[in-house]
Amino acid sequence: MKPARLISGFLTVGVWTLLSRVLGFVRDIMIAGVLGTGAVAEAFFVAFALPNMFRRFFAEGAFNMAFVPMFAKRLEAGEDAEGFAREAFAGLASVLFVLTLLAQLVMPWLVLAMAGGFAGDERLTLAVGFGRIVFVYILLISLAALLSGVLNALGRFAAAAAAPVMLNIVLVTMLWLGSQGYLAEAVTLEADAVAGLPGVHEGTILSWGVVLGGIAQLALVWVAAARAGIRMRLRWPRMSPEMKRLAIIAAPAALAGGVVQVNLLIGRQVASFFDGAVAWLSYADRLYQLPLGVVGIAVGIVLLPELSRRLAAEDMEGGKSAFNRAMEFALALTVPAAVALMVIPGPLVSVLFERGAFDAADTESTALAVAIYGLGLPAFVMQKAFQPLFFARADTKRPFYYAVVSMLVNAVVAIGLAPFVGFLAAAIGTTLAGWAMVVLLANGSRGLGEATQIDDRLRRRTGRIILAALIMGAILRGSYMLFEPAFSAPGLRYAALAALVSLGIVSYFAVAHVLGAVRLSDLKGATRRG
Repeated sequence: MKPARLISGFLTVGVWTLLSRVLGFVRDIMIAGVLGTGAVAEAFFVAFALPNMFRRFFAEGAFNMAFVPMFAKRLEAGEDAEGFAREAFAGLASVLFVLTLLAQLVMPWLVLAMAGGFAGDERLTLAVGFGRIVFVYILLISLAALLSGVLNALGRFAAAAAAPVMLNIVLVTMLWLGSQGYLAEAVTLEADAVAGLPGVHEGTILSWGVVLGGIAQLALVWVAAARAGIRMRLRWPRMSPEMKRLAIIAAPAALAGGVVQVNLLIGRQVASFFDGAVAWLSYADRLYQLPLGVVGIAVGIVLLPELSRRLAAEDMEGGKSAFNRAMEFALALTVPAAVALMVIPGPLVSVLFERGAFDAADTESTALAVAIYGLGLPAFVMQKAFQPLFFARADTKRPFYYAVVSMLVNAVVAIGLAPFVGFLAAAIGTTLAGWAMVVLLANGSRGLGEATQIDDRLRRRTGRIILAALIMGAILRGSYMLFEPAFSAPGLRYAALAALVSLGIVSYFAVAHVLGAVRLSDLKGATRRG
């Protein structure tokens, strides 16, 4: 894949992911208005985090990191890639079916493992009820992720990237129908401990919406894979030599994914002991996940199969070009986003979330977390570029060791600072752990060969990207201070934020172009040829 085609792949995934994240914002704006940061909101966020935690093992995490390179190499060699995909699908489905059944039995303990501060109050009852519904999502999304990996390896990025849009369409629709009273008798969470609690009905509707969204995602990629010539068939799983090799490679990556989840668990545990903090961090997470998803996930999805094919063909120069252009693309879009999150978190949170049950105090707390996450955003995205260097070589052990160190950094910081800075310790720990992981990955990649070397173009452009982003940040901050009253005016706040964001985008790309940090012709060429 030529650099222009590679960037085109990033843009395809990024645009669809952007649409998904925008719809996710619509969803979270509706949740914030209806549920605020109260008990039902915190319970739903913890319940929804349960399948998302396990998907790191079985979806775009460990399993796919092992499966995609093996599938891509079979494609390159002309071997039976379709048969391998069917075996992997059957094996994954059987494991997830058993896991889903077990989770129903131990749901109270799973919730307490996520949020020990819920013990003894209505949040535990709510989260257990919601959790038993939404956990089915792990089965659906993991199988969808495997099929997405197949499509990505085939160079067909659109359907896989569009699948997450389906979830947010379903959730927005379900929440709107519920708020209008159309689903008044359709769903009920029966528990005396929470009977009559405001928002329980809407929380239950959201939980069922997650399941329906998962079905829609799986259906979309199933049909797309069939059209691409990969037809899945339900079959009994078997432990063939290829499945044994897949399991051996996936195991260390699964452990690494487990370490990542321990990091998230630490953050939620710390937050669960501060009223409202689980919701504050969840809303802040949505803001920094927008650029992370658009850029970081796009880079990871496109780069892994590309590197796998390059290495299988012993094309080291092509691998080096793919890695460097991926890193350049990631930095060019992530660094300015990080600066924006750090210099104008208040207006972002206020305009997007402050309404209904979400008040000014919630805005202040959420904005602080956004600024801290913003500082770590480049690290979270750079990980997505560095990790495929290891996974494409079936090296899943060293990323696991690095993740353990990252986990220890997070635990020490989050738990150690909690008595002094409260719930913000969780965000600080996450950010510092992210940077620790990048340092370890970068250092470890030096011995992986020519494909991992930083080229002169990336070196030149990195400093210029940072300078352009800092200039943009100064422009954003000054403009906000000048027009601050408009952000409090009910009729002007949305237009004011749109104008501020537009000013940031235009000023960054203008300055970056003048400095030679980003050449607009690169993106135009990629789009035209892609």
